[in-house]
Amino acid sequence: MATDGKKLQPIIVKKIKKGGHAVHGGAWKIAYADFVTAMMAFFLLMWLLGSTSEGDKKGLSDYFTAPLKVSMMGGSGAGASNSVLPGGGSDLTVQSGQSKKGDGADPIKKKMMAEAMKAEVAKQDAKKLAALSAKISAVISNNAKLAEFSSQIRLETTPDGLQIQIVDDQKRPMFDSGSASVKPYMREILREIGMALNGVENKISLDGHTDRSPYSSAERGYSNWELSADRANATRRELVAAGMPDDKLARVVGLSSSILLDPDNPFSPTNRRISIIVMTREAEERLMGSGRSQVATSTEPAADATPAANQ
Repeated sequence: MATDGKKLQPIIVKKIKKGGHAVHGGAWKIAYADFVTAMMAFFLLMWLLGSTSEGDKKGLSDYFTAPLKVSMMGGSGAGASNSVLPGGGSDLTVQSGQSKKGDGADPIKKKMMAEAMKAEVAKQDAKKLAALSAKISAVISNNAKLAEFSSQIRLETTPDGLQIQIVDDQKRPMFDSGSASVKPYMREILREIGMALNGVENKISLDGHTDRSPYSSAERGYSNWELSADRANATRRELVAAGMPDDKLARVVGLSSSILLDPDNPFSPTNRRISIIVMTREAEERLMGSGRSQVATSTEPAADATPAANQ
């Protein structure tokens, strides 16, 4: 019986069901992909910054500061590059600047740009000098004392700038005969002109002129050259006294009778004059570049020198 009982004992099988994991979804994959993309973009940006020259960086800065100017002028920063390689374009030897092959060394293009800038400066100078001429004319016409001397004040636009000439008259000389002593009316004219020149940035050139009459003491070393230089310096002092900065003067020279206003009448009083030239930028650069900027020094006449009658 015992043996039969063991045989009839039921076999119990226990099955353990394991619980499944909660559903996470795919959101983490998207976040991870965004992170990887951002890191790739960051390292790409670092690589581009590291491989970009200072010229390229400045070109980019200039473009975003003034895009129209860069687009019109072209050159570095104008977007001419079609490659991320240094220098851009198809020329792999260029190490800086976003330019097409040969742009940086094109002499014709550089010359054209220089001429365009030069023309723009000349245009601005012309406007300023025209406004100055109108201003001086208005000062003369509105001042009763100066209006009567208007025939002796001549304004003319020349290639070197605005020329203001104060010419002598037989009845109304600008200086004492044979000297650099300024007449009162001449002093008033120069003071008014000096105040008008205060607001002008251009440099000033002063030229003194005489007629062809020889100075009586020329044999003693004082001639029309010294006299014209002395009168030019006397004019300079009056302009400075009116408030014009002394460093605005580029040169003060005495030209004697080398440039006559009336060549047919070399002894005419109109040849005795003072020329004030408000120079253009081009004339100023030409003068300064030649190293000729100077203020003429004069030599005092001998104590017993006798001036000529009509100087």
